Amino acid sequence: MTNILISGGSVAGSALAFWLRRHGFTPTVVERAPALRTGGYKIDVRGAALEVVDRMGLREEVARHGTDMRIARFVDATGRQRATMSAELFGGREGDDVEIMRGDLARILHDATRDDVEYLFDDSVTALEETADGVRVTFENAPPRTFDLVVGADGLHSNVRALAFGAESSYVHDLGHYISICTVPNHLGLDRTEMMHPAPGRSAGMYSTARGADATAMFLFASPPLAYDRKDVAGQRALLAEVFAGQGWEVPRLLDAAAGAPDFYFDSISQVRMDRWSSGRVVLVGDAAYGPSPASGQGTSLALVGAYVLAGSLAAAGGDHRAAFAAYEDDLRHFVEENQKLAPANLKGMVLKSAAQIRFQMFLLRLMPYLPGRDTMIKRVTEPIRTAATAITLKDYGRASSSAS
Repeated sequence: MTNILISGGSVAGSALAFWLRRHGFTPTVVERAPALRTGGYKIDVRGAALEVVDRMGLREEVARHGTDMRIARFVDATGRQRATMSAELFGGREGDDVEIMRGDLARILHDATRDDVEYLFDDSVTALEETADGVRVTFENAPPRTFDLVVGADGLHSNVRALAFGAESSYVHDLGHYISICTVPNHLGLDRTEMMHPAPGRSAGMYSTARGADATAMFLFASPPLAYDRKDVAGQRALLAEVFAGQGWEVPRLLDAAAGAPDFYFDSISQVRMDRWSSGRVVLVGDAAYGPSPASGQGTSLALVGAYVLAGSLAAAGGDHRAAFAAYEDDLRHFVEENQKLAPANLKGMVLKSAAQIRFQMFLLRLMPYLPGRDTMIKRVTEPIRTAATAITLKDYGRASSSAS
């Protein structure tokens, strides 16, 4: 059980490849994109995920690429500032937590694995046929190959999950919101600042980190499930423009920039919930198995911890995939459930339903620095994510590495 195919070359896939090599396995990573995906939004690494990064020996490198965000500002339709919040509180961070751009983290993980891991870019899995000795994999471009195991690390709309487990509709649960993100010119000259303009049922913003000359635009809105083609980017841009038509502040300019952004991203805010994460010799990791949604703030952390536990479980089981997959699920299930609980509550504060709710939220934010119980209130805000982020005790799989060789 040494030759393992990983479908998906982003955070979960590259992190899994790192740990599989550490334990003596031979991973191959296939990625649909023609090159490493470097775009995306800022993400947090905290709790158990930070410990995983530390065990990889990459903590200093990850911290070096931190966003160094300073403040979040809330503005009305005219651009008038209504409230401010520290970047740490806005992101629910404390202590050694690191915020980093997703593309930077993906590149760091790829750089740590590219010398001893085979990467197949611009390709994807089209069929899986399990036999007594392995899984015969058919690719879109490369010739068919047989692997001992196949791992789906290919995100919310996992191709491997569809092939091995069935229709996406059985596992992906819409949380009633949509998100769009893209790179835009930093026409406001923002410096490690996040600007947010909330409106009833929708919120738009932009931010600039310490590591880029451009800015990132973000759009959130509440909606029943929408019918659209995930491959039709032009249609998604038009849908976004329709939803945010008439909104003030810098929204028209951000929409104009989004219309030509090469890294435009649009999707539902959804969670993946599955009773089991493996089927025969096929197993899922990261968003493909238990994506908590961007609203949780913990998708990347689940990917890092999940990759560590899956690789370690295979090593501890001497490559016995049945025992390893069972241990992987047993050890990780509680951690996943605790982190998935965060999303619904977070969404309530991210997209408010009415103008009255927005005014009340701005009032509380302005009042918070003067409240006698301010520290207690802040702790109540950050405690749920801290509890979820540390809801697992990581095992030390180091002694089992030789059993996989």
